[in-house]
Amino acid sequence: MNSSIKSMVLISTLTYSMTSMAEEVVKADQNEASAIGQIFEEGKVSGNIRSMYAGYNIKKENENNIYATALGGYLKYETAELNGFSAAAAFATSHDIGFATGDKGVKQNDELSSSDGKYTTLSEAYLNYKYDDFNFRAGRQVIDTPLANSDDIRMIQNTFEAYIATYEISNFNFMAGKLQKWQGYDAGLNDGWIKAGEKGTYFGGAVYADDMMKASGWYYNITKLTNAAYFDAALKYEINSDVSSTGAVQYLNESEISGSGTKADIYGVRAELSAYGFALSAAYNKSQKKVGKTSFSGFGGGALFTSMDTMILDKIVSDRDAKAMVGGISYEIDGLTLSYAYGNFKGEADSLGQKAYIVEQDIGVKYCIIEDKFSVSAVYAVQADRENSAKTDNDWSRLQVMAAYSF
Repeated sequence: MNSSIKSMVLISTLTYSMTSMAEEVVKADQNEASAIGQIFEEGKVSGNIRSMYAGYNIKKENENNIYATALGGYLKYETAELNGFSAAAAFATSHDIGFATGDKGVKQNDELSSSDGKYTTLSEAYLNYKYDDFNFRAGRQVIDTPLANSDDIRMIQNTFEAYIATYEISNFNFMAGKLQKWQGYDAGLNDGWIKAGEKGTYFGGAVYADDMMKASGWYYNITKLTNAAYFDAALKYEINSDVSSTGAVQYLNESEISGSGTKADIYGVRAELSAYGFALSAAYNKSQKKVGKTSFSGFGGGALFTSMDTMILDKIVSDRDAKAMVGGISYEIDGLTLSYAYGNFKGEADSLGQKAYIVEQDIGVKYCIIEDKFSVSAVYAVQADRENSAKTDNDWSRLQVMAAYSF
């Protein structure tokens, strides 16, 4: 074969190879573009629409009754996974309905939409990576742990700016991370996003669960405030498909950091008997006196067994022995749930000789019109200060009515 023919063959081969490579590159780019487009096409939209009325009948002299009615909701978009990665964003909003809300600064109940009568925030915005049983999430997100949780009982739930890793193996679930900021009903809607500890909160925990038992242990370093250790365990025994009993214990220890004044030892027990739609429960918490110290119930509704719609033991433990006893009964049938709870909160004399004795009663009703989709509910709470003859800030009644649709 002469040199001219060899050159032509070589050129032809190189041209074919380059064309094939170019086609492969184009095909790869197309596949990548298709994959990226697919994670958005297969993304999920979820959320809820809710409307709520909440009003207080204040019994303290010269205090106005307050009330508000709000309309709002939650809208979330989450992409599908690509090589283990996904992302999501969610907005939460609540706006007072003017004609059904008290005058601002006078008769307005600001726990629904802030004192401005409106609240909107980017409540979730995170990047997620999952590999087998390991998961890492960075950004604004919903979390539920004993001392940091969503506490979704009003218009705006708590969410956290955080970095969190989880790992599941067999019946165990491990979690560790750092909380930077948080927002929501418990954080105070007037303040928006606030720090979760002076320089954040480092935490870690482990949960074990099977058909009969659930137990967990957690540690929180809430910077410049407290180091908190929390443990609980619950054992469930099913007599048959309609009858079961549950017993549980808990312990919270908080040690003071930098003279913060937060230090506590709190114990708790709880028992429940369920039969044919009925449930009877009793719970007890005891806090040991730490002279000049108080406790911290966490970023959220608190983990104590005796926490009620409004009252928690945390409110009376400062500088005294304190205890709480709560008994409850409920009945559920065909999507309708009726409940009643009675709570007795007592604090012994503190260093100044002052005692505390507060009683709260909660009456609740909830009806699921469409299961897991549309429900209406109401809670009527009555709180009374039994230690003082004159009416105080702890004497009031509260009515909350909510309609909620989830999608």
